[in-house]
Amino acid sequence: MKALRKKWGMLTVAIGGYLGLSMGVAVAQANFYQGKTITLLATTSAGGTGDLRVKAVAPFLTKHVSGNPTVVIQYMDGGGGRKGTNHLYSNVRPDGLTVGAVSGSIIGLAVMGESGVTYDIDKLIYLGSPESENHYVIYTRSELGLANLEKLAAWPGIRIGAQTVGHVSYVAGRMFAYFLNMKEPKFIAGYTAAELDVSLVRGELDARANNASSVLRRNPDWLEKRVMNFHAIMEIPKGEKHPRLGHLPEIGTFAKNDRENKLIALWRAFRAVGSPYVLPPGTPKDRVAILEEALRKTFADPEFPPFFRKLVSDDPSPMDAPSLKKLIAEMPRDAETIDTLKKFAGTGPLPSR
Repeated sequence: MKALRKKWGMLTVAIGGYLGLSMGVAVAQANFYQGKTITLLATTSAGGTGDLRVKAVAPFLTKHVSGNPTVVIQYMDGGGGRKGTNHLYSNVRPDGLTVGAVSGSIIGLAVMGESGVTYDIDKLIYLGSPESENHYVIYTRSELGLANLEKLAAWPGIRIGAQTVGHVSYVAGRMFAYFLNMKEPKFIAGYTAAELDVSLVRGELDARANNASSVLRRNPDWLEKRVMNFHAIMEIPKGEKHPRLGHLPEIGTFAKNDRENKLIALWRAFRAVGSPYVLPPGTPKDRVAILEEALRKTFADPEFPPFFRKLVSDDPSPMDAPSLKKLIAEMPRDAETIDTLKKFAGTGPLPSR
């Protein structure tokens, strides 16, 4: 009996020692960020909208990362996000102390096989994105009298303005023209966003595709006073209705076959990733979990939406890590869909239907 008690006593000490060691490791992991600095590697320039989005998140990471580390921003602009993402992927130590605050364009650049991409989007570690809602609309000057889709399709040579060839508004305009069966549309690039507004009002252009929030924020009377006729919308994400333009027909309803559905799905996915927060491959899982949880708490923080709105002049529309990973993993990547989208981004004629 005495020997049995001695045996149990040794076992108790052993279990106690193991639990103490495990708790010590857990505490060490939880306190990893205490007294440390997290660098947000922003793939944008200082002062722009992309920078403001990062600045809207940074103080909440300090608040919600266990240990309350200092958070600083390092800018590495270039190549539409390629320069900074390449650096994060290949040169940054995967210790959880450098987090990429990247442009959503890095996903499209990789999938489309653009030059200068050395990162692998399937090996990056995704933490979430503060915005995913990115509805696009097509509208025309009301003087044209194109009050319905039948009149829009019958109007020959409609002039659709955009910033540059390949710009999101340029591609969106060509997609709307294609799916709405516009007759011999003309695509005119080379404007700034402000110049596009002026050219529309002056009658130098007939139409443009634009982010729904942007047009209503800058020119609310275009809808309220019917200065422009709004024709259709691309819901991003799919199924989420815009509070003021949700009545417009959705571009996906005009798709005739699987090829066209996949084209829309790919473009929709490119625009829905927002501004992802990512880590390089090999980052320890416990630190990934800490940072992922911190972003989740940031998005759920009641102080986050008004702070984001104050800096960015738009509402956040967060996407958590699992949803972001799923979106990227499931987007169409077959050669035919990619080749078709390249035609929409270029200067050649639109594909035939």
